[in-house]
Amino acid sequence: MSPHDAHTATIHSAAQANERLKSLQGQIDPSVRTYRHPLDPLSPEEISIASTLIKANHIGKRFQFRYVTLVEPPKRTMMAYLDEELAGRTPAQKPERIAEALYSIFDHETGWSYKVYEAVVNLDTNKVVKEEPLPEGVSEALSFKTMGDAQAILVESKEFKDAIAKLGLPDNIMIEIDPWMYGVDMPKFGPNRLSFLCYARHPSNNHIDGNIYAVPLPIIPLMDLQTMKVISIEPAASGGTEDGNAYNTHPKKAIDHCIANEYAQDLQPKGLRTDLKPLQVVQPEGASFAVTGRLVEWQKWRFRVGWNYREGMVIHDVTYDGRRVFHRLSLSDMTVPYGDPRTPYHRKQAFDLGDIGAGLSANNLALGCDCLGLIHYFQGALAKHTGEGEEKGNVVCLHEQDMGIGWKHTNYRTERAVVTRNRMLVIQQILTVANYEYIFAWQFDQAGAIHFETRATGILSTCLIDPGKVSEWGNVVSPGVMAQYHQHIFCLRIDPAIDGWKNSVVQEEAVSLPISKERNPFGNAFVTEKKVIKTSSYSDAAPEKNRVFKIVNPSKLNAYSKNPVGYKLVPHTGQLLLADPGSVAAARARFAQHHLWVTRHRDGDLWCGGKYTNQSYREDGGVQDMIERNENVENEDILVWHTFGMTHIPRVEDFPVMPVEVHQVSLKPADFFERNPAIDVPASNQMLNKSVLYDANKSGSCCK
Repeated sequence: MSPHDAHTATIHSAAQANERLKSLQGQIDPSVRTYRHPLDPLSPEEISIASTLIKANHIGKRFQFRYVTLVEPPKRTMMAYLDEELAGRTPAQKPERIAEALYSIFDHETGWSYKVYEAVVNLDTNKVVKEEPLPEGVSEALSFKTMGDAQAILVESKEFKDAIAKLGLPDNIMIEIDPWMYGVDMPKFGPNRLSFLCYARHPSNNHIDGNIYAVPLPIIPLMDLQTMKVISIEPAASGGTEDGNAYNTHPKKAIDHCIANEYAQDLQPKGLRTDLKPLQVVQPEGASFAVTGRLVEWQKWRFRVGWNYREGMVIHDVTYDGRRVFHRLSLSDMTVPYGDPRTPYHRKQAFDLGDIGAGLSANNLALGCDCLGLIHYFQGALAKHTGEGEEKGNVVCLHEQDMGIGWKHTNYRTERAVVTRNRMLVIQQILTVANYEYIFAWQFDQAGAIHFETRATGILSTCLIDPGKVSEWGNVVSPGVMAQYHQHIFCLRIDPAIDGWKNSVVQEEAVSLPISKERNPFGNAFVTEKKVIKTSSYSDAAPEKNRVFKIVNPSKLNAYSKNPVGYKLVPHTGQLLLADPGSVAAARARFAQHHLWVTRHRDGDLWCGGKYTNQSYREDGGVQDMIERNENVENEDILVWHTFGMTHIPRVEDFPVMPVEVHQVSLKPADFFERNPAIDVPASNQMLNKSVLYDANKSGSCCK
């Protein structure tokens, strides 16, 4: 295979480029061009225009694009624009539409060697305003095209075929491969490498949807992406605790002790449950939300749904009852470090957003499956490897959900009960990253709170273990299958605008008072201690102290409490990074070493782990570097970053597919209102909810 086969046709002349631009611009509806909001993601046509302008500057060259994405307008520009919108006025001037692109230019028609460039394109003036190669030693984000090309070359290579021949596999074996981030070694080798985790379909069924992770192979190939050549086929240890995790201990027939441990519905040996009746979500009068373009209005909430190749969904310009709350909410990045020190497993550390991209990994969400009820879908747009834009369908779903009781009180004197249901508006995306699924949802409730929920599911990343052995580096979840200990560590980027553009963070905790005659004669008293974070810094959760972090506007006080109006972040108290502080894994993910970071806002400070994470040697440009600027963050335009996650010690019950593991972070109003904002939610009643009695004597039917 050559770049000529793999990449887009070359633009051979300026005239050809001009014709292409005219054609693309003719496809954009003038009304869409006029009214596209500055925070709306790029359309497929805009992506195609940006890539065409870039290619027109390199006549005769061949390209492969990683991404073309919106550069959001500077925040200071957007402040004025959004203030005008909030006041009900049409902003006088729209910010320019700017795109950023990352792409490779191949040096020779017949070779794989390439250089990676980053460009900035002004879509209003049709100009490439900046183009430069990536810094020396930096690896570009991976693309599905590159990984697919590399895999196709690998499986045809003599090195791979020879390694497979040594495993004593059945004649009818079907090999399956997961391209995987190379990680990083110490000392660091050159960039642009790719590793592969190798599996097979179980030969008893060879089903196309068979669970390959139940049949891992004890080899890990490595490839150089610059030359597209196999560097090595590394042996993967399959030993157990008793033999020191030695290499090449697997039996001559490496997988004969593995079984078909399937998740697909049609492969269940005992069939499926037959006693489930339909459960339907019905909204006979329609949804309570309204969507105009990408603007969502629900109850007293108003916000915009953005989307890009890296973060996936982004929530912009959040207001409640006309009051500004948050400017931008997003998942900045995540890291998944594994705890198996045996080479090459020591390199297993994924940055799923920075290395690949949430947008690239986003599912097309299906009606009746991923989202229930009355659903609105938002579409995304990505650049194909050719640079052409294409729509990515149903990447975000929006729906309402009943979450149980919202509030209730029974007056015991009169026996009158008032109860409301807690309805939430859910904005959800789902990522598939090889074996694993992540379900991310922003949830808006009727009491003014915002929640971010993560659900981890999918299939464990597995490795082979010899028959009858166990290991200290993981748990055996199926015959011959070990699931390694690992962590999932996420970081939220919170750009607050609590009743205005200047905010502070207050660390607050509850402390007991010693017995004293003057202040606490009976020893029962406790108070809150508050500390304003004045300069960019970090802090950690302390559940034993009931520690919370309040994002406040010190210029506005609550009329009753006299405290600054605010929202409190109750930090998720999960375990932080376990890798030794002196390790490469820790250097690459410094954001994963503290629960909370507070920094001064700067345009471009989007990535907790730095912009370039693939094969990074250290976190460069991430939150640690941001706090080292030692800037004032009191009553300023600030960013709050919250790191949270889970340490996954796999259970046998997590296989062949993992039940969802749920974690939630909440942003709750704290003296922002002057009463419970959900006090005006109509009470739940039988006339509306139409509940029915279950009659066990009528074979599951319900009474009228």
